[in-house]
Amino acid sequence: MLPSSIQISGEPLSGAEVRDICRGLRDNAVRLLSLRGCRLCDRDFGRICRALAGATSLAQLNLNLGVVSSPSRIKQLAEALRTNRSIQSLFLHGSPLTDAGLALLNPALALHPALVALDLGDCMLGDEAINLICGLLPPDGAKSGLKELTLSANPGITPKGWSRLAIAVAHSSQVRVLNLDYNPLGDHVAGMLAVAVASSRTLEVLDLEGTGLTNQSAQTLLDMVENYPTALRSLVLAENSISPELQQQICDLLSEGEEEEEVAGGTGDTQEWERGREPTAHTRGSSSWMCPGDASSQMVLMTSGLGDSLLAETEM
Repeated sequence: MLPSSIQISGEPLSGAEVRDICRGLRDNAVRLLSLRGCRLCDRDFGRICRALAGATSLAQLNLNLGVVSSPSRIKQLAEALRTNRSIQSLFLHGSPLTDAGLALLNPALALHPALVALDLGDCMLGDEAINLICGLLPPDGAKSGLKELTLSANPGITPKGWSRLAIAVAHSSQVRVLNLDYNPLGDHVAGMLAVAVASSRTLEVLDLEGTGLTNQSAQTLLDMVENYPTALRSLVLAENSISPELQQQICDLLSEGEEEEEVAGGTGDTQEWERGREPTAHTRGSSSWMCPGDASSQMVLMTSGLGDSLLAETEM
């Protein structure tokens, strides 16, 4: 039987559900596990972590919206990640990690051989966390480093931290998708990010929605897109003090570049995430992948692999 998907959203987990989840993980029958906003006791959280430690089929783990809610749970998750070798995408959006919590997780994240997508949005992070995250970006010879990184809504990070991240993105990282929306970046940080984009050979998607930018930033980004060849295909500038005309000019230039790439043969689709960085439902061939967008309880079992280009790349 092909691996399946278990998804539960916004509900308490019963003992029977926890047993079923653990059994599926131990039997390597689960490809995607999403417990978005679910409530469970520490004992049951520990049982799930012990089961996922040895899981070899699990590719995506979604614990968004406060599931990892304490230092003890962070330690349990870190212990599981030290043993697990299959997880490619880890979503912790809305977890109160803080810098101290990420420091507990970091050794396991840094040594994980398969991890390529990480969501740490709204995790109460600061500059110390950025120093750790930068270490996850450059390839070390054994693996490629992160390809998708979400740091949305972490206002505790200062311009110094963002400048450190910009340097790491520019310097030999493999990042393709970078989500920095709803952080108070401002024009100065945006200028540093423009330099990083111009230097990066891989960055295709940059989300700067609601980051306090003005026309000054937009003009810098426009000059960058217009005068320097980059891999950038999508630049999100909504909810900033930027004129519609400048936004349209940037969009048009990026569209022209994408059309030229498609004519030349293209490189395939780049996955983009919805708010909360959970993939929307889509179907490719006979495979389907769905994450719930509302708070209703769902437990879905789908007999299929993930129809995801990023996962396919890492399995080649």
